[in-house]
Amino acid sequence: MTEDKKHSEEIESPILDETMPHQISAPSFKGTGIKMQDPFVNEHGVVIGDSLYNSPNSPLNNWSDETNPEIMAGDEWVHPTNDIGWNTTENRELLESKKQPKGVPFMHPSKDTSYGND
Repeated sequence: MTEDKKHSEEIESPILDETMPHQISAPSFKGTGIKMQDPFVNEHGVVIGDSLYNSPNSPLNNWSDETNPEIMAGDEWVHPTNDIGWNTTENRELLESKKQPKGVPFMHPSKDTSYGND
């Protein structure tokens, strides 16, 4: 598949407001500083990250006894932000730790250290 054809294909993104609402346990990337990435077509002509897993060129759609599962190993088969791994407890905690706290907690000083310093 040519580079031009890859970019001309229309890929529908499952991202809505920095989350993937079609996944019941999908974490929200909102406020984490991690930018959700759109689906892409890998070097084998398979769409990665659209959550449909139904590309005509996908080994999943062309499986046989001769198919070596190793062909689906490697980074080109994993989407950086639309991957089931983000639903694990460890990765959800990682996202939560990156979120900025909302507002400043209410503080009431017990001593006015500026009193009389005018």
